[in-house]
Amino acid sequence: MRLTDKVAIVTGGAKGIGAETARVFASEGARVIVWDVAGEAPGDGIAFRSVNVTKAESVQPAVDEAVAQYGRIDVLVNNAGILRDAQLVKVKDGALAGSMSDLEFDNVLSVNLRGVFVCTRAVAPTMIRQGSGRILNASSVVGLYGNFGQTNYVATKAAVIGMTKVWARELGPKGITVNAVAPGFIGTDMVRQMPENILRSMVERTPVRRLGEPRDVALAYLYLASDDAAFVNGTVLSVDGGVVIGT
Repeated sequence: MRLTDKVAIVTGGAKGIGAETARVFASEGARVIVWDVAGEAPGDGIAFRSVNVTKAESVQPAVDEAVAQYGRIDVLVNNAGILRDAQLVKVKDGALAGSMSDLEFDNVLSVNLRGVFVCTRAVAPTMIRQGSGRILNASSVVGLYGNFGQTNYVATKAAVIGMTKVWARELGPKGITVNAVAPGFIGTDMVRQMPENILRSMVERTPVRRLGEPRDVALAYLYLASDDAAFVNGTVLSVDGGVVIGT
């Protein structure tokens, strides 16, 4: 019970890694609030609130509500994210056949980067008043080495690492640690619907020769949220089966 009586917010927590993180935190004694644009609580004893993380006018009332109900916020997991993959430009027979649109670029930056900024900015004052807190940001191994067809996604995940390091410096003296987790190939429902040959190539690129599970990432968040990680600040924890070193 490493999070007994801690109050934790998990964005994008209605499904996937966020949902598993919410369940793991709840099982460790935390009072968990899931923020997502749609869906429902992923388990018993977990609260759900519809929140658009890109908009301060949606986030701030949710923060105020959490503080009013529980009196504090101990952990923020900035997990919400989307994909809109496309090549920067695609040329066929010497002619432009396609490109990443402005909308595809802007939408991913809005959720994956602006959302992290908006939520952290809203929660940080409460943590500063408490003199304690954990902020955990979802990056990705592609933010470390890049990935074909993901200009927008990679840009956000690399930028999240940068913001994590800035906030670790700014908020560390206030008793708040800020860290990032960089998952590799994780077997979410969405990933497991990919063609078999793609899944096989993911496994072959991973030194431990399997896909990760959402629980693998959730347990990394649990460690960083717990008192065991009190002296860990500004780090990027890769949860990838060694795929970065295998690249």
